[in-house]
Amino acid sequence: MLAHLQDWLTLGIRWIHFIAGAAWIGASFYFNWLNHSLRPPEEERDNIGGEVWAVHGGDFFQVNKFKGAPEKLPGTLHWFKWEAYLTWFSGFAMLILVYYLKPGYLVDPSVADITQSQGVMIGVGTIIIGWFVYDLMCKSPLGKNSRLLAMIGFALVVVVTYSLCQVLGSRAAYIHVGAMLGTIMAANVFFVIIPNQRIMVDTMSKGEAPDVSLGEAGALRSLHNNYMTLPVLFVMVSNAHPSTFGHEYNWLILAALTIIGVMTRHYFNLKNKGKKQPLWLVASALGMFVLAYLVSPKPAPALSQNGAPAAAVTFAEVQTIIEARCTSCHAEKPTYEAFPTPPKGVILTNYDKIKAHQEKVKTSLETNYMPLGNLTKMTTEERQTVIRWIAQGAQFP
Repeated sequence: MLAHLQDWLTLGIRWIHFIAGAAWIGASFYFNWLNHSLRPPEEERDNIGGEVWAVHGGDFFQVNKFKGAPEKLPGTLHWFKWEAYLTWFSGFAMLILVYYLKPGYLVDPSVADITQSQGVMIGVGTIIIGWFVYDLMCKSPLGKNSRLLAMIGFALVVVVTYSLCQVLGSRAAYIHVGAMLGTIMAANVFFVIIPNQRIMVDTMSKGEAPDVSLGEAGALRSLHNNYMTLPVLFVMVSNAHPSTFGHEYNWLILAALTIIGVMTRHYFNLKNKGKKQPLWLVASALGMFVLAYLVSPKPAPALSQNGAPAAAVTFAEVQTIIEARCTSCHAEKPTYEAFPTPPKGVILTNYDKIKAHQEKVKTSLETNYMPLGNLTKMTTEERQTVIRWIAQGAQFP
């Protein structure tokens, strides 16, 4: 019963996380488009730097941007902050429920011999240190050189990704890279963007001119958030694709996909400014195809190590392995307490069910994604036996 309630609690928080995340990223995309779509007003007006006309849902809208501070603030001023905060809180709650409280997700003995508590400290430490290092770089002279800051920041993300992939389970490593970037984005809103805006609003309400540098600092952090959105979104969906995080070079795959995400975002940023440079988008698409080809799994060997044809694997051998290593989770009624129902509805208790899910089984074994955290201690030989049986046609005796 406890596992069932925890499963529904996780479902509810995951739902909130996606709703809040969609609202936050949607607002970020909208204001980025809005800022770059401004055009000089058709009728010149004092203190109006640009305007945008739009039609949506059958209604017409006109948005104006002031050159500086408006002469008078309205009674109601809309702030965009709770989307960011709720996304972060729900995401961290997910991290606790799925990775820190459940065994098997965070640490993998085949990767590093560490305890669950050590894994939690590494994960939380990475998130906290990541923010402080980023914040110090932005406040240093490096913050005035956007390109150099971006290159050094990317290099540090790659180092963190590689390091986490050496100590945590591969899926957990990916998630913690995303959590670090997501924390930087939310902290930018909480510690820089909103406080600076509050100071500017308070200054303006007193009839004084606001400090322009505060707006510039907030705009810089907002720009960073804009470019980090697509890499973070990839990490959010990556846990359903073990061919990425379960690959031998998983850290390099994440680095490549980060570049692809940034290039895609850059294309749309340029497009919003009226600069059509489709080569950025073409390069992103080609990068995805090339990466998919490079990480494609190798076919099971047709020959044994001594050069003779590989012996045919019987279903009896496979069934023995699956019963010992897989069915504690993938049965009609799992005996592993963390799962009240079989994960993703995959049941592997007989030939028909195993054959129906053979491609999922093959991918999970090739990427070492399953068994989860290798809790059942499946050997490399056992993996290869099941993979070879599937490659040979998954025959029933």
